[in-house]
Order: sequence, then C-alpha cells, then structure tokens
Amino acid sequence: MFPIISEPRRSNLTNEVYVNLPVSELIEHTLRAGLGALADNGALVVSTGEFTGRAPRDKFVVRDSFTESLIWWGEVNNPLPAEKFEVLYQRVRAYLQNRRLYLRDVYASARPSYRIRLRIVNELPWHNLFVRNLFIEPTPQELETFEPDYLMIAVPGFRAEPAIDGTRQHNFTILNLSKRLILIGGSAYAGEMKKSVFTLLNFLLPQRGIMPMHCSANIGKDGDVALFFGLSGTGKTTLSADPERYLIGDDEHGWDDEGIFNFEGGCYAKCINLSKEKEPQIWEAIRYGTVVENVTFYPRTRTINFDDASITENTRAAYPLSYIPGAVYPSVGPHPRHIFLLTADAFGILPPIARLTKAQTMYHFLSGYTAKVAGTETGIKEPQATFSACFGQAFLPLHPTRYAELFGQRIERHKVAVWLINTGWTGGPYGVGRRIPLPYTRAMVRAALSGALEKVSYTTEPIFGLSIPTEVPGVPSEYLFPRATWPDPTQYDRQAAHLARLFRENFAKYESFASEEIRSAQPNPLAVVA
Repeated sequence: MFPIISEPRRSNLTNEVYVNLPVSELIEHTLRAGLGALADNGALVVSTGEFTGRAPRDKFVVRDSFTESLIWWGEVNNPLPAEKFEVLYQRVRAYLQNRRLYLRDVYASARPSYRIRLRIVNELPWHNLFVRNLFIEPTPQELETFEPDYLMIAVPGFRAEPAIDGTRQHNFTILNLSKRLILIGGSAYAGEMKKSVFTLLNFLLPQRGIMPMHCSANIGKDGDVALFFGLSGTGKTTLSADPERYLIGDDEHGWDDEGIFNFEGGCYAKCINLSKEKEPQIWEAIRYGTVVENVTFYPRTRTINFDDASITENTRAAYPLSYIPGAVYPSVGPHPRHIFLLTADAFGILPPIARLTKAQTMYHFLSGYTAKVAGTETGIKEPQATFSACFGQAFLPLHPTRYAELFGQRIERHKVAVWLINTGWTGGPYGVGRRIPLPYTRAMVRAALSGALEKVSYTTEPIFGLSIPTEVPGVPSEYLFPRATWPDPTQYDRQAAHLARLFRENFAKYESFASEEIRSAQPNPLAVVA
C-alpha cells in the first residue's frame, strides 16, 4: 500500500514513508513539525488535542458473518456494518495519499507462542515513538523477514462523517477482525492504539485457553509473582513499580500453563502529582525517549509541572520497560502467588486491605469496582461508583463470564492468595476524608507478600463480609477499620449500606451466570454494624 523510503522525499513518490526510525529521528521530526517540546529532563512533551483520554463510546467492531456470534455486542462493543467500514476505509486510504507517514513493525506478547506481529502506520512521528516504547521491538534479523498478522492505521487528522461512515461522531476506533485491520481516526490520544491491541488480544487468547488480564505484575527475589488488577487511578503502575521487586509489566498480561507474560514492552504511567519521593522509579523513567502527554511547564522554564491538571487529570508518560531498573527481560514469570484487586473507593467504606475467599474473589472480579471523584469529569460533584467487569470491561470483546471462568480456574489450580486493596479514602468520603497514604498501602502489600499476614488474627465486617487483619506491620491500626475513622459512625453505616446496594444492582446482570457460592458473596446492605 505504501512505497517505503528511509530518506526525505525528493521524488514524485505517492507517499513519504519512514520505516522503523530510531528514537532520535522521531523526536527530531516531532520538533521540526512543531508537535512537541523537549523538557529539561529530556522527555518529549506533546499535546493530544481535543481528546485527553479514550472515547469508549466511539469504539466499534465490524459486524459480519465471522464476528456475529462471537462478540459481546452492546454498550461495550458497538457494531459497525461491514459495508460502512469499507466506505470509511477507502476514505482513509484516499486521505493518506501524498502524506508523510511513519511505519513501525512491532510484536505484542512476550510469549513467542502467542505473539502477534503488528504493522502500525502513523500520521504523527511522536505516535510512532509511542508505539515503539509501548510494544516489543523485533531484532534487526527479525525485521528482515517481518510479515504482519494485523495492520493498524492511526490518522488523527482524518475526521469521519457520521452520516456517511456510520460512526457516532468524527473520532473512531474500529476493529475489523475479519480483515485483520484496526482503524483509528479523529483523535490524537495515543492510548487508543495501546488499548485497541489489548482488545484484540482479549478476543484471540481466550479462544486458545489463555487468560488475558488488565493488570500489572512484578516478581520478588524468590520468584514470587504478584498481580495487581485495577482501573485507571487505582495504583496498578505505582504499586508494581516497587524498588524491592522486579517489574514484569505495568498494565496488560496473559496467564497460560507456564505462568505470566507481558503483552507489551513498555509502560504508560499516569503522572498527575508525580514526585521523586513517592514514585522514584517512574520519576527516573521520564527522560530522553519518553513521551509525556498533556502536561505543562513551570513559567519560563522547561521543567514539567506534574501537579498541574489544567489540561487533564489524565497526564501520561510512555517509556520502554528498560527505563525501569531491574525490569524483567523477557517479561515473563511463573504462576502468581498473590493477586491484589485494587479499588480507589471515594465513598470511604472499604477497608485498605482484606483477604478474599474464592467466592468473594469471583464476585469482586466480575464487579470491578472503583469510584470517580468530583472534578475529574464534567458534572460529577460527589463520588460516583464505577463498575467495570474484570477490571477492564471496555476492552472485553467476549462476555465477561468467559474471562471470569478462566480466572477462577487458574486461581484454584495454582492456590493463589487474593486480596482486596482500597487505595482510596478513609475517615469519610472524598471531600471530607483523606486519601490512604501510599506508604501505608505499600506496607500492606509487602506484608501480604512476605507472609506476615498469615500470622495475625482477622475480623469480619458484616456488610461486605470482608476479612480484615487486626494488625499490619508499619500501619497504624486505626487505618485498618474504616468505620472507626469516621467522626460519626452512623454516617458510615448509611454510606456503607448505599454502596452495598450499588454493588447488588450492578451484579444483577451476572446473577443468572453466577453459582450460588458466588451469589452468596454479595454484600448485605441490611447488616447491622456492631
């Protein structure tokens, strides 16, 4: 489709296509085009424009004879007729003519058995640097014979016409699984590229009996793997970047009969309020070669102001795994010993750590709870519960119970300990209480990993039935029991009953699929707190 050259065009070729450019040249192209600026730490600072996050309502899957009976159609997977896709695809092809393009060949999956070869065509040079950082680079020898399994085309400058193309508005992300093609347009937010590949793997791998997971993973000196599941802002990247452990990956993994493997070759860390003291590994990773989205500089400097959310709360840094000291390469590990389900509970109800039974594990995995806080989205003035099945509902092309079944089988087979971790609020809801300090959360995770929590007693709270350790080394005991941190315990009781009802209302859509054991793990809003 595209003639390939390695030098700037000086002929009448249809396209000027740069293939697998090194970091320095991609940065130079970005700066020359006025699309970014270098920070004083060497990182490339860019703006994603109109969109500073994903647009899940504008993600489509082409509906045809291949996908008709396989896809979980509905709110998550919007169908696009095949004929509409073909019209849009031809319009994108026409748009690409006579444009400078950047092509990159990469892998997804650190496990060669399940590796996907991707050819990605970008309109923006910094997008091409992003995918270089986020995916796995083939060796020079592998590039010589590289034949892609899937093609992705990302063109932020192309705007769809909904009346013609069948989209909701001008931006779109479309997976055509039959044609092995992904189209992204109308949005410069780079995370759309990353998550469309994750969606693709979530479609392919369960059909081979492999569990795809929206989680980070690290490994200790004794080979003990820990997984951290959670939605954006709950701490997956932060907690997995532990100086005392080795990073396997910060966001997307598979679980097969051999163990854990990363889907990616880099990290996409949230960096709002980033500091060297709290997150030293991420801080040091933001340097030359890293792409930083939607941050500002301090006045009259090139120093990034990580505390400034004037553009978005969703500021991000994309860097290769090699920027994290001690990162595991290849990024694989044995079966996990511990799994942490993370939530940022802005209602201030859930305990900062609780040990889960098998039934509770399945219940909370299918629920995928966290909470949005006031100010992060227009119109949100108080905490708002968010439920995302399997802690990644937006990326599930198959029904959530398909993933839950694989998850449950592997947890039972490998006798994994599972913990619920609340990285959110205590002493009251957002705006009244306070965020649980990160050092305390780290101490709780380390206590679980070290086996220290096997030697303490537990108390079961009545509404959610959660088993809470009575002591954790390095954590004040008053933090462990949220009701005791509220000035008025009766207000806690009302708020806890409200949250329990929200859990039950959300889970109603899964009840017909769930066993009696899993249904028994539902919270009881009528329980009396002693």
